[in-house]
Amino acid sequence: MNLRQQFIQHLAQTGDSPLMLEIVRAEGCYIFDKNGKAYLDIIAGVSVSALGHCHPAVVRATKNQLGKYLHASVYGEYILSPQVQLATLIADNLPQPLASVYFVNSGSEATEGAMRLAKRFTGRPEIAACRNAYHGSTQGAASLMSPNIYSQASYPLLPGIRHIDFNKENDLGKITRRTAAVVLETVQGGAGVIKPENGYLKKLRQRCDETGALLILDEIQTGYGRTGTLWAFEQYGIVPDILLLAKGMGGGMPIGAFVSSKEIMSSLTSDPPLGYLTTFGGHPVCCAAALATLQVLLKENFIEKVKEKEALFHQLLKHPAIKEVRTAGLMVAVELENSGVLKKVQKRCLEAGLVTYPFLFNDKSLRMSPPLIISKEEIRKACSIINESLRV
Repeated sequence: MNLRQQFIQHLAQTGDSPLMLEIVRAEGCYIFDKNGKAYLDIIAGVSVSALGHCHPAVVRATKNQLGKYLHASVYGEYILSPQVQLATLIADNLPQPLASVYFVNSGSEATEGAMRLAKRFTGRPEIAACRNAYHGSTQGAASLMSPNIYSQASYPLLPGIRHIDFNKENDLGKITRRTAAVVLETVQGGAGVIKPENGYLKKLRQRCDETGALLILDEIQTGYGRTGTLWAFEQYGIVPDILLLAKGMGGGMPIGAFVSSKEIMSSLTSDPPLGYLTTFGGHPVCCAAALATLQVLLKENFIEKVKEKEALFHQLLKHPAIKEVRTAGLMVAVELENSGVLKKVQKRCLEAGLVTYPFLFNDKSLRMSPPLIISKEEIRKACSIINESLRV
């Protein structure tokens, strides 16, 4: 069997129509198939490759750590320099009291850890989450999803989940003194790039303070500069009790984290101890890559240029078939007539060398989350291909 046949035969599939690109190399904003065809990757692994593919600083840091040690022990037992340096740099760039970092392997695991931490700290049984949000596919994270199209086949999931509508102030009354935490994305990604409106996040923060519920902000997609500031919540005048990170964090390496105050996080260490465990969380090589990623983002001006690049998408995506362009920095949704049109456009874009993606809870919008290093010329190229693909 060739590689394509082996892919179909031996790799568990997530759907019936994978893109099936046979990738042999990736660099910057491009991936290359076995025939040498270049594809402008305007998805970046769904917000993962913030610095593009194989950024030199990330590659150097990864190779350097490979020559020292790999896995040393289960998380939290040894003092490992990449972990400590990364945790310190994250904490130094977050407002107080967010100063304690727990490293995990993915966004899903960050969600799981935060849910358990909130229940442990508050002693409360319920968690509130927003409809049309995605926080991961593990059982706890999947329990937060509504609608349940992607989770109902795995029922029963966790009890005690209450759903509210994003941006709906009247739903805040569902947050009560039984609520351990409210989990939501600072900007809804899977719903098609929906930003908070009318001071919603401040009202939510106030309701959490009134009831003693913890506020968990999922910045797995929005973190690391994607919306034009290092953390998206900076733009809304609030500070969460727990922050979720992953995706763009590792420069392409698998890593996630949940961050909280020392007071809240310390509840995992006693009565009983070992309140949360991970074997590979905070892997030294992944932490080295993540440290290099954050250092580059803080040193270079990629984040500062996000807003002008965002504006370019609005300027260039002009076509009668486009109903709306929604953006939150370099999170972009291009709303079309229906899902049929979307699929045709995606197919045409791929044939023209542009990788796009759909949304989980919005079947008529084209999704883009390019590397923050994307040039204006590459944005022009992407928008030109999209506009051309919309022609009948």
